[in-house]
Amino acid sequence: MLPTHALSGMVLGLAVSAVAPEFGPVAIAAGLLGGVFPDLDMYAGHRKTLHFPVYYSLAAGVALVVAVLGPSPWTVAAALFLLAAAVHSVADGFGGGLELRPWEGTSDRAVYDHYRGRWIAPRRWVGYDGSPGDLLLTGLLAVPLLLTLDGPFQWIVLASVAVAGAYTAVRKHLPEMADVLIGDVLVPIIPEGLHAHVPDRYLENGQ
Repeated sequence: MLPTHALSGMVLGLAVSAVAPEFGPVAIAAGLLGGVFPDLDMYAGHRKTLHFPVYYSLAAGVALVVAVLGPSPWTVAAALFLLAAAVHSVADGFGGGLELRPWEGTSDRAVYDHYRGRWIAPRRWVGYDGSPGDLLLTGLLAVPLLLTLDGPFQWIVLASVAVAGAYTAVRKHLPEMADVLIGDVLVPIIPEGLHAHVPDRYLENGQ
C-alpha cells in the first residue's frame, strides 16, 4: 500500500543521512516523493503507466554514481527519487495482483515490465496491499524513522502508520463499496467515451 512505499523511500533517505548528514533532509524528502510517485497512475493504467521496474533501476544506478562523484542536493535528490521509485516498482511484484480482490489470487498481473513488454506475475510474498503482512512491514519501516526523525518528517511517518492501519481495517470491505459506487452508480451515468479510463477491476461484473 502507499504508506509502505512512502516509508520505504524515507528509509532509503535515512541511510544516506547516516553517511552524509548534510544531505539527510533532501534525501529523505526525495525518497518519500520517489516512493509515492509511481502510484500516481492509480486510475491511468495502474502499475504500468508510471511503474518501470527495469528502467527506474537502471536510471537509479546511473544517478547514484553521479551523486557519489559529484554530491550536491540536486544529484542526491535525483538519485534517491529514482531509487525509491525503482524499489516501489520492483516491490509491487512481490505483492498481490491487480484484481479487485487480490486475496483471491486470480490475477497474473502484478507490475508491467516495459523492457520485456510483458506483465510480471505476482509472487504474493506480502499477500496484497492492505494485508496484515503489509501493515507489519509498514510498522517495521516506521521504527527506525520514528527513532531518528523529528519535526515534519516524524509527523509524516505517524500519519502514514495511521493511514495504513485504517486502510488495513477496511481493505476487504472496499471491493463491495467499489462495486456499488463505481460499477453500479458511476459507470452507467458517465459518457461511454470515458469507460476506457475506468480500471478493468471495477468492471468485473460486466457493468
